[in-house]
Amino acid sequence: MKRAGILNRHLSGALAELGHGDGVLVCDAGMPIPDGPRVVDLAFRAGVPSFAEVLEGLLAELVVEGATAAAEVRAANPAASALLDGHFPELALVPHEELKELSARARLVVRTGEARPYANVLLRCGVFF
Repeated sequence: MKRAGILNRHLSGALAELGHGDGVLVCDAGMPIPDGPRVVDLAFRAGVPSFAEVLEGLLAELVVEGATAAAEVRAANPAASALLDGHFPELALVPHEELKELSARARLVVRTGEARPYANVLLRCGVFF
């Protein structure tokens, strides 16, 4: 049994399969999930787990070389915007519709219970060396 880190076996296993350049969409409960990517749905109740909790947990285990979010997050969800800016100084912003299109190429989608709008980010995996 794991001592720490991500304990959810489905999520932990999916993360172990990722490689350089793979996309991971971390999304709120309302984001449309495209057909194709593997999905780990962590949503339990509205707001649980939060986008921030899940993102923090993922960033503790993943090497991320880039991130893309919807430009609409700036006005609609200042808390998520500040969280993303704190982690990704070079955050790429695209229209929400474009983020939905890009998410179809993700290898993994992690759905949170977040109930605030535009709490979504597409992570691009890097390498540890």
